[in-house]
Amino acid sequence: MNFQKNLNGQIILPVLFLYFLLGSFSSAASSFSIYLVRHAEQLTDAKNPALTICGQYRAKQLASLLSKVNFTSIYSPLYHHAMQTAKPLADHQQVVIKNYNSNYLEQLSLKLQHQKSNTFVVAQRNTIQRLVELLAKQTVEPLSEVDYRSLYQLQFVDQQVILTTFQQPLLCKNVSSQKQKNS
Repeated sequence: MNFQKNLNGQIILPVLFLYFLLGSFSSAASSFSIYLVRHAEQLTDAKNPALTICGQYRAKQLASLLSKVNFTSIYSPLYHHAMQTAKPLADHQQVVIKNYNSNYLEQLSLKLQHQKSNTFVVAQRNTIQRLVELLAKQTVEPLSEVDYRSLYQLQFVDQQVILTTFQQPLLCKNVSSQKQKNS
């Protein structure tokens, strides 16, 4: 399997490799993982938009990809598209989504580290970089306007943090022009 590195030297692994890592650090009592993802693709014609059809598929795919991880907490900002991104995983895990204010990322970072349990966090594009940096204590590249595929896993093992970036397999075309059908 070929591993790629981004500009900061972080390893970017194909999503299939995710299955091998999911359980590898979850059994030890002193280890846990925090997964962070940008909200899925959203409609562009509203102030607090819902997810596009592709975004809905991405949220379901995330729930499927992470179904083997036992999450005790799921966090999302109180935006419709962010909550919709977290909902399939929260439903599958039977965990209530906790809301956070992105103006207090330092406090959220400390809270997540002190919980010492597997946690899933949905963030906005303009805050995910800062939150990952606070948790990993290293610099990461900002997400582009069209990057909805990055999934960050931070493994906390015996006082060390291992940051791995995955790419979700779902590719959407014409994301900005997608319209959701009325149901």
